[in-house]
Amino acid sequence: MASLDRFPLHYLAAFRAAAQTENLRAAAESLHLTHSAVSQQIRGLETALGFEVFTRQGRRLVLNPAGQTLQRAVSKVFAELQAGLLAAGQAHGHQTQMLRITSLPSFAQRWLMPRLPRWQTLQPCITLDLHTGHQVVDLEREGYQIGLRVGRGPWPGLATEPLFHSPMIAVAAPALAHKLIGRPGSALADEPLLGHTDEWQAWFVGAGINATPVVVASFNDAGVALQAGEQGMGVVLARELLAADALLDGRLVRVHAHARDLDATREYQIVYPEALRDDPAVRAFCDWLHAEIAALQQRLTETAAVDR
Repeated sequence: MASLDRFPLHYLAAFRAAAQTENLRAAAESLHLTHSAVSQQIRGLETALGFEVFTRQGRRLVLNPAGQTLQRAVSKVFAELQAGLLAAGQAHGHQTQMLRITSLPSFAQRWLMPRLPRWQTLQPCITLDLHTGHQVVDLEREGYQIGLRVGRGPWPGLATEPLFHSPMIAVAAPALAHKLIGRPGSALADEPLLGHTDEWQAWFVGAGINATPVVVASFNDAGVALQAGEQGMGVVLARELLAADALLDGRLVRVHAHARDLDATREYQIVYPEALRDDPAVRAFCDWLHAEIAALQQRLTETAAVDR
């Protein structure tokens, strides 16, 4: 592998874009390059490294374990570089900027809010105006720069970046979880279940549990469902990343190994108007989001390895 002082660093921008979009054409559009140019840079990166970082699945690029490790480092470095560029602008006399962001309440409550102090420390020149709601709003008409959404669109006029894809897992407060851990999966059917019946049925099938789930309460917001689980109301199905902080600090405990993978239409996405693709503040916030997601996924992986 080439030493860093001779490493073609522009390859990393192509790698970062391809890792985010999982598609060379979309990566090329985001970088304002041709498809072949990005493809050549990815091949050049892998040649320089001496190993592959993607698995090719048709037109889709999927990070392999080496690529996932590299992505975490690259996401962090790009976020810090973007922060430095904005700080330099502030030192030069640029005024404070405001980013208006719209998000689902569950994502804002369970994932974004605990991390905003780090953003504030990193980017004191960018003020955030965060609005939450379940309705999809017209970003440009309502004056938002960034939307955090679930789905694949299409959203005409908006650029999209995949943020995360997270499986559904069964979690509960410690007292209830410790009662279930080690028992057959069918024991879950005898406990109060929180969520939606169809999701629990699909999860039971995937887990090989031959029982009928009985849901005692459902919620229109995943954040409220997780809070109910923390209060001991029952076992809740949740996206692993939304439950991650509670899992890591012990407020929730995973009660079964099965993780139900959701289809791609339920991925979390960052969206913003095409005209803002290269806006420094928008880019800084997106890079920061990617870096925080990568850091959390690494913590979850390390914790799972220790638990095994």
